[in-house]
Amino acid sequence: MDFDPDRDIPDLDGKVFFITGGNVGLGKETILQLCKHNPSHIFLAARSQSKAVEAISDIQRSVPNAAPITAIELDLASFSSVKKAVKEFHAHSSKLNVLVNNAGIMGCPPGTTEEGYEIQFGTNHMGHALLTKLLLPTLQRTAEISDDVRIVTLSSNAESWSPSSGYDFAQLKTEMRSVSPFERYGISKIANIHFSRALSRRYPTIRCISVHPGVVGTSLARGLYASYPVISPVLRLLHRFITQDVTDGAKNQLWACVNTEAKSGEFYFPIGAVGKGSKLSGDESLEETLWQWTEDELKPYDSPC
Repeated sequence: MDFDPDRDIPDLDGKVFFITGGNVGLGKETILQLCKHNPSHIFLAARSQSKAVEAISDIQRSVPNAAPITAIELDLASFSSVKKAVKEFHAHSSKLNVLVNNAGIMGCPPGTTEEGYEIQFGTNHMGHALLTKLLLPTLQRTAEISDDVRIVTLSSNAESWSPSSGYDFAQLKTEMRSVSPFERYGISKIANIHFSRALSRRYPTIRCISVHPGVVGTSLARGLYASYPVISPVLRLLHRFITQDVTDGAKNQLWACVNTEAKSGEFYFPIGAVGKGSKLSGDESLEETLWQWTEDELKPYDSPC
């Protein structure tokens, strides 16, 4: 499917966006393109406040008279940071049309988040799951006055790297040293798909979509270089040859943010293509098990902000 952001993104008057990982790569490009089409407000969430502010300056230089962009400090590996970010957002806005769960890490050395989850699963899935849960009341209220409210979550075709046995919940609150960095990343990415589809079943007034952006040349590969330092020069060279740039890589998530044909519950490959996910990604039983496990894990942290 052909998609030209300049031509195909409609007027976004009145719409509020919240985008994680908005200071670099796909997130920054997504904000830059959305800014060209008159949104009401964009919230750029990033781990570093200074880098977020710097990114906003870059975007505003590229798009004169851009919509208001507010920096939100957000570390998805820390539930306290997620709650603080949501509280800050609520201080600025009572409305949210589109949440883009864009941020992520890949192939990192073993580690855990502040709450003890495997670092990739904890950042890519659990942090976004809590963020989404805390923003859902605002999204639902917005859906009462707008017929187009969305949650767009970046997954990856690397979801197929996850073990065929599915989730080993007993290991998810460990470093999972016996599991390769690639498999751990795959687990986090299949969780993105399952969580998005589970959301779509429970919140029919909100369009919940997961996307694979393609193989894109972003800073995401830094984790792999750290995991495999001896062969990192080879990995860097390979990365350069097989990746596309962010202007093309952001198109699928931009399409999912605005296109009227994007369906809730689907997992889209570039651009707007369905039916390419692994068999495991469509397993409804696994989806429901992950949903309930995640709900139980988040219960101590999901009080309104």
